[in-house]
Amino acid sequence: MARRAATAVTSADVARLAGVSRATVSFVLNNTQAHRVSEATRTKVLAAADALGYVPHAAARSLRAGRTSLVLIPAAVSAIGRLVSGWIDDLHTELERYGYTAVLHAGRFADPVTAARAWAELRPGAVLALDGTSLGAAGVDVLRRAGVQAVMALAPQPVEGVYTVVLDDRRVGVLATEHLVARGRRRIGVVMPRERGLSAFAEPRLAGARSVAARTTAAVTPLEIEYTQASAAELAGGWAERALDGVFAYNDEYAALLLGALRDAGVDVPGEVAVVGCDDLVTAALQRPALTTIRLEVPSAAQVAAALHDLIVTGTAAPLPAVEPVLVRRESA
Repeated sequence: MARRAATAVTSADVARLAGVSRATVSFVLNNTQAHRVSEATRTKVLAAADALGYVPHAAARSLRAGRTSLVLIPAAVSAIGRLVSGWIDDLHTELERYGYTAVLHAGRFADPVTAARAWAELRPGAVLALDGTSLGAAGVDVLRRAGVQAVMALAPQPVEGVYTVVLDDRRVGVLATEHLVARGRRRIGVVMPRERGLSAFAEPRLAGARSVAARTTAAVTPLEIEYTQASAAELAGGWAERALDGVFAYNDEYAALLLGALRDAGVDVPGEVAVVGCDDLVTAALQRPALTTIRLEVPSAAQVAAALHDLIVTGTAAPLPAVEPVLVRRESA
């Protein structure tokens, strides 16, 4: 037998069960302060809604309010690290304080305009792009025309028409490589993750490392690696042939993977090769040897949530500080 589609419970159903008007149901469920509803009526409406399993329609609520409570975060990266995932989790909490719901959008698109159209279909109140370099002027125009009130991005330089938090990954590569050179290392490898989406951050870090090599006697070699023990073991197994004496390992997670593989291959760290990570995760100090790394001073989730709220409500927000890379010296380099 064919299964009948379930019929959605409506506010009219709640009104009938509670014995009140649909307007009263709307006032109660939307917590409308301009209309007084007795506590007894409020209790009756809430009990009816709970008994029926009524769920308010987000799009209709947004239409009444004149703006949506959805904050869309494109998630084109397949391997978000612990630093970013923890920050996003905190951002969810902070946005909830303002009544917003953050949603990660994992779509894959051929170009910025196609991506922007897909995001705009959901009619978010705001879009927060962690990879601001993927936003083009045409994509921003699509979002604005669709009524998106706030477009925020992390990018190496200000993006036209976008509230930009400056994050220059080149500076991360520069700082890590300068430290390795200062420690006497001249043959430096730079880990390039093969995982989808990470090249947007890895390529600028490699460019930063190469800029240091161009003004020193150092040489930089890209090292492609997957986030697997087998891939790290393969890289470490051929270390003698590569003759590298320093590595910037992209982040702390890839650094930990490589440290383990080098140890298993009998390569001494930091004697034969110095290793630098990035993110300054809790586990960085627990590695053996303890990992030298780059800490990223990122605006807090509370600051970003407040700026997004201001942009949505007023169209403007005070600028946030740029993301600052800071070297944390430990034993590995």
